[in-house]
Amino acid sequence: MWPLYAAGFTTAFGAHGIAANLGGFSEDAVTSLLVLGGLLALYDGAEVLLKPVFGTLADRIGARPVLLGGLVAFAAASALYVVADSPGWLWASRLGQGAAASAFSPSASALVARLNPAAKHGRVYGSYGFYKSIGYTLGPLLGGVLVWAGGLRLLFAVLAVLGVTVAVWAAVAVPLVPPLPKVRQTVLDLARRLADPAFLVPTGALAAATAALSVGVGFLPVSGRAAGLGTVATGAAVSVLAACAAVVQPRAGRALDEGRLTTRGGIATGLLLTAAGLACAMLPGLTGVLTAAALIGAGTGLITPLGFAALASSTPQERLGQTMGSAELGRELGDAGGPLLVAGVATVATLTYGYAALAVLIATGPLVVLARRRLSNCP
Repeated sequence: MWPLYAAGFTTAFGAHGIAANLGGFSEDAVTSLLVLGGLLALYDGAEVLLKPVFGTLADRIGARPVLLGGLVAFAAASALYVVADSPGWLWASRLGQGAAASAFSPSASALVARLNPAAKHGRVYGSYGFYKSIGYTLGPLLGGVLVWAGGLRLLFAVLAVLGVTVAVWAAVAVPLVPPLPKVRQTVLDLARRLADPAFLVPTGALAAATAALSVGVGFLPVSGRAAGLGTVATGAAVSVLAACAAVVQPRAGRALDEGRLTTRGGIATGLLLTAAGLACAMLPGLTGVLTAAALIGAGTGLITPLGFAALASSTPQERLGQTMGSAELGRELGDAGGPLLVAGVATVATLTYGYAALAVLIATGPLVVLARRRLSNCP
């Protein structure tokens, strides 16, 4: 399991370590909030297109080779910007990193389920999310230190070394898990399975969580700088978000396995906490940034392990790669759409209104469900 946890750490550290530092250290490449939103969305846009493809490939040839190939490709894409330092190559490198993460991220998620019994899925996905959150935590903070010391090229160089290291570790330690035989599936069968509420509800919640997480990492530093905070302080403040998510996820997973928490109740609570965090981001000063980071982290920490455990429990094992890839597609739509929505609203109005728009969007679902439930209970 440890190389799989390391793979989760790698994608989180790479995505958010760079994202949290683009606005403050790349004046030549990031010339406006709209450009920043585009760069934040580029990594995830590649994942939107490719994760279902690589998830299906993992079911067909096995998740381990797709995991290894993705890690090697991630290292190569990171090295690209180290060799060619220019704004154009920054876009190309981020696109390559996103495409590589499309391969090893759903493969790692599928292997987590394949290597553990269903009764432990809450715990193992909580642990997987914990180490991924460690990557989110260290990304903005350590990424800021690396960029301060040697520029973005040093951060990309560290990511290249990290990708190679995890690939070698996984090649040595992760056992070969052969693909399972499966009944031939038509396009209509796939559409029916993906339209099932058992897939749509947790995937929608995961999309909302990643949208808020991406916005928090990318735009809370902007709010921090507007409040007069320095770069290290803004990185530390944003790391509070990931630290809260890291603390909550294993506990949420254990509570699910022990029957103390349901997926429906936990996901609804997580969505409302996340929306409250975005609302707090509208407050001026350090208090608003820290409160927003803590609530967004706690909310996403509840949603993530519960969502993945729900998907794993409702999916035949021979289709795990495809399901995880499709679910990751939903997550990346949120991850790409969140920054674009906030940046678009901020361009027309202000960043405060951007936070408000996403908060209302995320809170609408659980509030509607709660209202319907109360109405149904009325005599």
